[in-house]
Amino acid sequence: LAYVIYTSGSTGRPKGVANRHHALTNRLQWMQNAYGLTADDAVLQKTPFSFDVSVWEFFWPLMKGAQLVVAPPGAHREPAQLVELIRTHKITTLHCVPSMLQAFLAHGGGESEIEACTSLTRLVCSGEALPAELQNQVLARLPHTGLYNLYGPTEAAIDVTHWTCQDDGRNQVAIGQPIAGIRTYVLDGDLNLAPSGVAGELYLGGVGLARGYLHRPDLTAERFIADPFVPGERLYRTGDLVRWREDGQLEYLGRLDYQVKIRGLRIELGEIEAELLAQPEVRESVVVSQEGPGGSRLVAYVVPQDDIPLDTSSLRESLGQRLPDYMVPGVVVILDVVPLNPNGKVDRKALPEPDLTSGSQHEPPQGEMEE
Repeated sequence: LAYVIYTSGSTGRPKGVANRHHALTNRLQWMQNAYGLTADDAVLQKTPFSFDVSVWEFFWPLMKGAQLVVAPPGAHREPAQLVELIRTHKITTLHCVPSMLQAFLAHGGGESEIEACTSLTRLVCSGEALPAELQNQVLARLPHTGLYNLYGPTEAAIDVTHWTCQDDGRNQVAIGQPIAGIRTYVLDGDLNLAPSGVAGELYLGGVGLARGYLHRPDLTAERFIADPFVPGERLYRTGDLVRWREDGQLEYLGRLDYQVKIRGLRIELGEIEAELLAQPEVRESVVVSQEGPGGSRLVAYVVPQDDIPLDTSSLRESLGQRLPDYMVPGVVVILDVVPLNPNGKVDRKALPEPDLTSGSQHEPPQGEMEE
């Protein structure tokens, strides 16, 4: 055993994930082979150590004799402080979850401009889906910085797939292909392999898997199953919806538990969020399903771009041209900032309560045909 990190549970009871030295070593060796850290590099350690990204931030620079710069507590949520740390210590390697990266890019002001972070050569993203618009902003504003999109659950030693970001004109950023020592399968509900382009649940195998959940044999047996493709091995079912692209890369579509049903119709919240982010006036978006008068209703929380006015009626009309009407949020709430949790991810529980009496109003059917 190398470490135990607790991750949130759907029942509200956190579960301890027990990861092994062998899995961690495989992950660190892959990262070194992929990105080539040297003694001339400086890595900023800013992730709270209750979050598994901190493990590579600590140990990767120590493997290669690189400089390890430990940020003050709370600095991972302060864009101005991050810019100052990067410039002062000539940081070359930085991790950001996309929500924090958005705040980092939105920060400006004279000598503190993001473009002044010329020492950055590696910017690693993980922890949330990376929006294509955010990716393209980074590539444009930090042209000398490599941007890498990594994916991985706590149950599999930090990260299990990788993608080198590029502006390829797609609406979604790939999570790429498995790292060394990891097997990835996209399976349907009967554990059959899903063909290219068809969504299914992502299952993981290989040396990166955790032992299981600490003192939770029932939960371990539920999430870590026998591998139907490799006798004697295990698979971890991630609960994430993905599909293979035609170019052989994995594309993340959202959490299976972020699927909701509105009036019997299954909806992917991530799909709506992606369409919102494709609108020029929207900088950030979060979509949730909330109970209101007459049943469940979709609520969109959006942060507008600084220089583009946002009209919620026009926004809903634009979404209606891209999505079926049952996927257009009935309520749009404008926020100054999206609330983040201590790890820098979107804190959905901290979103303000919307006024569910506003938005589209129910009209009773008129005449025999509508009835």
